[in-house]
Amino acid sequence: MIMSDHHNLCYAVTDEERRLSPKRKNPSGKLVSSGQREIIVNMYKDIKSKHPEMKYKPMILRINQTTGIGRQTICSTISEYRRTGTVSSPNKKRNRSSLLSQTSSQTDNLDRSTLRKKVYSIWLRRELPTIDRILAEVNKDPALPKFKRTAFDNIIKNLDFVFTKWKKHSVLTESEDLIVWRRNYLNDIRKYREEDRTIYYLDETLLNAGDFMDQVLKDKSIVHKHDAFNKGIKTDLENLTGNGNHLILFHIGSNKGFLKGGLLCLESKMSSSDYHDEISGDHFKEWFESILPCLEPNSIVVMDNASYHSTKAEQIPTPSTKKAEILEWLNSKGVTFDKPLLKLQLLVKVRELKPRFSSYVIDDLATNSGHTVLRLPPHHNEFNPIKLAWAMVKGYVKRNNETFKVDSVRQLVNTAIDRVTTGNWKNFINNVIEEENKIWIVDDIMDEMLD
Repeated sequence: MIMSDHHNLCYAVTDEERRLSPKRKNPSGKLVSSGQREIIVNMYKDIKSKHPEMKYKPMILRINQTTGIGRQTICSTISEYRRTGTVSSPNKKRNRSSLLSQTSSQTDNLDRSTLRKKVYSIWLRRELPTIDRILAEVNKDPALPKFKRTAFDNIIKNLDFVFTKWKKHSVLTESEDLIVWRRNYLNDIRKYREEDRTIYYLDETLLNAGDFMDQVLKDKSIVHKHDAFNKGIKTDLENLTGNGNHLILFHIGSNKGFLKGGLLCLESKMSSSDYHDEISGDHFKEWFESILPCLEPNSIVVMDNASYHSTKAEQIPTPSTKKAEILEWLNSKGVTFDKPLLKLQLLVKVRELKPRFSSYVIDDLATNSGHTVLRLPPHHNEFNPIKLAWAMVKGYVKRNNETFKVDSVRQLVNTAIDRVTTGNWKNFINNVIEEENKIWIVDDIMDEMLD
C-alpha cells in the first residue's frame, strides 16, 4: 500500500540543468569527506529554513550547482542526516564507542535526548554550559558513551546547538528560531489546557517483527547499554525473519488513552529502518481523515514536522519556478500588472501574498472539522507522550514475541495497545508537563543570564 519514492530522488538531467554547469566539480570516484557532507547538510537546513516550500528536486539541484558534488551523494547524505541526525565519512572508520554515529534507532535518539537534557541541567543550576563543562559531565555519566573533544563538537553541532559569545566565554545555546518556536508552543499548549480542550498526540513508529527480549535485559550485571557495549554484548535487536519484515504503526491518543479505532498497522515494503521515506503525504492524509470524525469537538492535535505531515495545500512559486508560472499564479490571485516586470519583481509580490496562501493540507482538514493542529518544536520528542506509550507497546511485544512472524506480531500489537490504560496515558502526559516546565525555566534562565 505504501510506495517508496526513493528511486525518484536522483532524476534525469533536463536541458536547463545541463546549461547550469557547476563552478567546481568533485572528481568522479573521489570519496566525499565529512566536511563536504556537513556543507551539504548545512545548505539543506538553510534552504529548508528560508524556503520551506521548495520541492526536493530543485533543492538537490541547487546544492549540486553550488558545491559541485554529485546529486546521488547529496541525496544519500541528506537521507542519512534525516535518518540519524548526523553524517559519517566514508573514508574513516567510525568511533567504536560512539553509538550516536551508528545507524538510527530509538536508543540513539535516547542518547541525543539525554545530551540535550545534560545541557539544560547546567542552565538549571544557573551555570554557563561551556563545551568543556558539558563534555566533562557527559564522560562521567555511565549511561552515555565517552567522547573525545572533536567528535563531541560535531555531535553538538548536529543537535542544532550554537555557540554564543558571552563576555570571555563561548556558551552553548540554541538557534533563535528554535527557542522562539519552543516558547510559542509552550504558550499555546498551556493555554489549550487552561481552556480544558482535549489534546490528542499522534505519531508513527516502526516495529521489527524480529524484535525480542535481548541479552542485555537477561544479564543482571549489565547496568547501562554502554556497559553492555564495552563488554561486547550485542544490544541491537536482531531481525530473525530477514529483510522487510517491519510494521509501520500509526496511532493517536489523549488523556483518555489510545483513540479507539485509531490504529493503522501496515507492513513495510522496504528493508531499510528509515520508514519515513516510505510514507507519502497522501497516505497520511487518508489515515488522518479517517480519525477526524472520532475526535472530541474543538480538540487540539499535536504532531511533529515530518514531511508527510507537512504537505502544502498549494504550491507557492519559488525562485526555481518558471517566470510564466509565477505570473500565472499571481494572476490566479487577482494580481495583474500594467507593464512587464522582471522575475525578481514578481517574486517580491509572491512573498507579500505568501502568508495568505501558505497552509498545510492536514491543518486545513483539521480546521474544517473544528480542530486545531499544533506542531512540536524540532528535537523535542519528550513533549510527545505517545512516545512513552509506544515504548510500552514495544516492550510488551518484545517480551512476548516467540514466532517472529508478522501476523503474530500484529496480534501482539493489538493486545499491547489494549494494555496501555488511561492511567498510563495520564502518567505519560504528567511526565511531559514536567519536561515542559523544566524547559520553560531553562529559557527564562538563559534569557536572564545572557542579557
